[in-house]
Amino acid sequence: MTVAGGPDTAVRIAAAGFDWLAPDWPVPVAVGAFATTRNGGASLAPRASLNLAAHCGDDPAAVALNRRRVGTFLPGPPVWLEQVHGCEVVRLDASNVDAARRAPPVADAAVTTLPNVPCAVLTADCLPVLFADREGAGVGAAHAGWRGLAAGVLEATVAALDGLGAPPGRLVAWLGPAIGPRAFEVGGEVVAAFCDRDPAAAAAFVAHAGGRWRADLYALARRRLAAAGVVAVAGGGHCTFAERDRFFSYRRERDTGRQAAFVWRAPGGTGV
Repeated sequence: MTVAGGPDTAVRIAAAGFDWLAPDWPVPVAVGAFATTRNGGASLAPRASLNLAAHCGDDPAAVALNRRRVGTFLPGPPVWLEQVHGCEVVRLDASNVDAARRAPPVADAAVTTLPNVPCAVLTADCLPVLFADREGAGVGAAHAGWRGLAAGVLEATVAALDGLGAPPGRLVAWLGPAIGPRAFEVGGEVVAAFCDRDPAAAAAFVAHAGGRWRADLYALARRRLAAAGVVAVAGGGHCTFAERDRFFSYRRERDTGRQAAFVWRAPGGTGV
């Protein structure tokens, strides 16, 4: 496993007693990544305990402490986003990264070639997707709820990385924890949002009671990634709704916190 700019960060996370997730994906050793859970922080119920979002009614001092705690495992301050369930991608470079750290850009994905600049997304049922180039040219993170996924946020992120010199065929994607297919109940408008464009996406939906459907976000993301040329996809399999003790879930609790997923490039070599 090559995680967090080297195996030591995964070891540090485990040694600290956190149950955070370290992606097992074939990326260069200069690429770092991990996803937090709801555990290991200072927030009180109903956002106990590692809430990393500043917009959900939590005590600002607790959020700041939680972010500092997570920051000890990062190579520099992350760039947070003002997520709006869209498909806007911010390209972080030397001209805008300082401003983006001060004021979160309105976007649902970020990409960069800069070293030590963690891209971050917040979720509590939506799907976090991390990207890395096998040759180390760039990394990215996307927030993919069903609206953003249907609108093309993953394709937009792949295109942005291509523009940075990381073509789709060299990308590896990791699917972080999201609501699972047995818990994600949706209406016909969600089915139409995907199947009107891609009829074969119907395989990701199972008819449920009352004219509702159960949707598989992981399967939908894999279809979109494959169509965009990304065939190396790892992760998936968690359910934020069902795993109550490990993850925040907006569908389960509404008044809840947010976990985060991070990815960055460390300076140095690019070998796997």
